Amino acid sequence: MGKESALCTIFVDGKNIGRVSDGAAFATEIRANRRKGLLSGEINVAFIKELNEVHINADKGRVRKPYIVVENGKSKLDDQLMEKVRSKEIDFNYLVRRGIIEYLDAEEEENIYAAMRENEINSKTTHLEVDPAIMFGVTVNGSVFPEFNSVGKHPLAWQLMKQAQALPVMNFSNRFGARSFLLHYPQAPLIDSVTYRAANLSKHANGQNLIVAVTTYHGYNMSDAVVVNRASIERGIGRSSFFKTYADEERRYPGGQQDRFTIPSPTVEGYEGEQAYTKLGEDGIVEEEMEVNEGDIVIGKVSPPRFLEEQTAFGAGIDKSRDNSVKLKAGESGVVDNVMVTETSGATKIVKVVVRSEMFPEHGDKMGSRHAQKGVIGSIIPQEEMPFTSSGIVPDLLLNPMGLPNRMTAGHILEMLGAKATCVNGIIGDGTPFARKGNDLIKEYGDVLERSGYDRYGNEMLYDGRTGRRLKSEIFIGPVYYFRLSQMTKLKLQVRSRGPVQILTRQPTEGKPRSGGIRFEEMQRDALVGHGASILLKDRMLDQSDKDSVWICRECGDTGYMDRVKNVPVCPMCGGTSKLESVEISYAFKLLLDELKSMHILARINLKSD
Repeated sequence: MGKESALCTIFVDGKNIGRVSDGAAFATEIRANRRKGLLSGEINVAFIKELNEVHINADKGRVRKPYIVVENGKSKLDDQLMEKVRSKEIDFNYLVRRGIIEYLDAEEEENIYAAMRENEINSKTTHLEVDPAIMFGVTVNGSVFPEFNSVGKHPLAWQLMKQAQALPVMNFSNRFGARSFLLHYPQAPLIDSVTYRAANLSKHANGQNLIVAVTTYHGYNMSDAVVVNRASIERGIGRSSFFKTYADEERRYPGGQQDRFTIPSPTVEGYEGEQAYTKLGEDGIVEEEMEVNEGDIVIGKVSPPRFLEEQTAFGAGIDKSRDNSVKLKAGESGVVDNVMVTETSGATKIVKVVVRSEMFPEHGDKMGSRHAQKGVIGSIIPQEEMPFTSSGIVPDLLLNPMGLPNRMTAGHILEMLGAKATCVNGIIGDGTPFARKGNDLIKEYGDVLERSGYDRYGNEMLYDGRTGRRLKSEIFIGPVYYFRLSQMTKLKLQVRSRGPVQILTRQPTEGKPRSGGIRFEEMQRDALVGHGASILLKDRMLDQSDKDSVWICRECGDTGYMDRVKNVPVCPMCGGTSKLESVEISYAFKLLLDELKSMHILARINLKSD
């Protein structure tokens, strides 16, 4: 038993296949055969010393990363091979097949000792990083100076880049996606990276270069907020188009009936009057470049009745159709951009209508840089009230200085300094991760700015636009590549005074498209409880929701009902009519009492005397 427990267990894709005496030597032999090409390069092996187990993985779906093999303290990718790669005599796959580069999964990475750069290789090193920037994904590598930012900000930066409005495709005018955005004036960044250039992302630019001053402005850019120059917005900063597609089809029903795209006639059920269909063409579809607003019909459709035959007063069956037209949802408006009529493989007619609306930056809209410096627009200030430099440059955006040290995004500061130097010398800057050291960059950018008469750290004296007086302190100012994010106030804004309610609970419906109310949940309730605003709490959660008046019996505590014939309340348990009181409760609570009764549970309500 003792000898058997000392043996190392071998697992292949999690399945126990046997034991060996020396697990470390066994794993080393598999790696050697893999590098010689005797075993597939898809195989990964890891020796787990603590468990005395060898795990061999060859299954699908593993994330694997390339490493350069190091043997005897020297990289196997020497200068001769690098020259052949540059001349395209050999390619990357050649290096993988020859065991010079190998792909490792997360489990085998635990068995290696990797160096970031070739000059850091020592006697214990087993592998060398292909490039230090490979630790980042494609998204962050498309950014600049990410190694100078807090690691916790990288996931947020990915999200911002994915949410940024851009020029996503060249044939946007012929696409019929559910919803999309198109940035009107996209720009290439003043500082880019190797990945950005290799992926040719400038053809699908997703941002604009804004002049940013790091300063406060009368409290309007506290915390996450930013202040934006109104004249910059009027010149096109952040301007975009929003495309929303409305689609419908002529469905077929049992019995041979089907929908029809047409202008509904006055005889159909649910006809909304002649005025409602004035924007439709003869075929029942709205015309291109027609201006449409909330509630307007864009696709006229007539559907057969829910029942095949409906009886009239004289007993004769009639075929009564109903209006099933497609309307613009609540809060939406725009211009009809494109209309498509097509058929499916089953000869079912489909109509798609794209509505285009123009979006301008407004209060509450989100903007963000490539360094996760996300902020909402707190105020839009006229240009004449914004601070300006001695040369007359007015910033497009004012960023709160506390946002930089709090979020530890030194890359944002480096981009401002580097982009300012780029504007001076006319050469696009390089912000590839780990390409240069921070001190070298600051010295290089500072020398360029000093030769052009600027402060080497990018600071300038600004003047107050309202008083004309010079500000007491110098302000850090420079260009930054900013995104306009797809989260916008215009698409989120929701107001409701009265509207539809749910049949079951009698509470307001949910969601903006259904003219629903805004949810008031536990945390919102706790805020009002903490402030002692009990009347407001009652107003929100009862009066404006599902208040209902019910009769409660003082004797048995059961709910009663109103006898409309005798015009008196009656208790079904006691049979009495004199001891019932009218009480205002939530209808959802009454529903709960009724559901408990269905389970043979009688919940009694005790009433106190005044």
